[in-house]
Amino acid sequence: MKTKAHFIAPELLNPTNPIEVCLIGAGGTGSQVLTGLARMSHSLIALGHAGFQVSLWDDDVVTEANLGRQLFAASELGLPKASALATRCNRFFGTGWKAVCKPFGKADNQRATIYISCVDSATARFGIADVLKGMGSERRYSDVPRYWMDFGNGRENGQVILSTIGDIEQPTSGKFETVGSLPFVTDEFTEMLLQADIDDLPSCSLAEALEKQDLFVNSTLAQMGCSLLWQLFRNCITTQRGLFLNVAGFRAAPLPV
Repeated sequence: MKTKAHFIAPELLNPTNPIEVCLIGAGGTGSQVLTGLARMSHSLIALGHAGFQVSLWDDDVVTEANLGRQLFAASELGLPKASALATRCNRFFGTGWKAVCKPFGKADNQRATIYISCVDSATARFGIADVLKGMGSERRYSDVPRYWMDFGNGRENGQVILSTIGDIEQPTSGKFETVGSLPFVTDEFTEMLLQADIDDLPSCSLAEALEKQDLFVNSTLAQMGCSLLWQLFRNCITTQRGLFLNVAGFRAAPLPV
């Protein structure tokens, strides 16, 4: 029996221009994922690839409770999270990435090839899914929506799941059973998302925030999710489309294609 695998959309392997990436959420996970994308883009460029062009979406501002668990400094208190992170990233890596200090929604018509969501509610995920499904049938010369990677976590556990936006044509393979369509997290794990969608009040301190989310669950999840994306670009193929993580038990379970 052949192993199921997904081959990357061919136009992402050697693009003329940087690949448009839309990162939604600049909190505990999003701030870590942005750094991972910058490192990935820098490395891809060194390998002859065009790299990424990222837009970071978030309408929140930096508060005292964010310091320590999220990648913000005391000097950034009161600043929009997206602006603070994008500015720092651009200065450090020499990128020209942009901050969008408002929620992601249908009215913005933000087109990208890869969408990455690091949001904290099922409502936000279903909203993103609605936008992306509306884009799935559109086909333009550039910036065709191809992938959605969603990060989500609780206090000590989390998951990252890669989905395709529409069906991606696969090559013929004698070794693998190729899969061109990976389901949306909102379609496959609807009940899990709805059960976990508890509306918490904002944390007023770091100590209170740590009662809701462990210090390293976001960064660990971000590193593993970025590694999945990196391997997809480097190897052009993946047999895994995500993972489930538990930092308390030091366990990670891959989600096969």
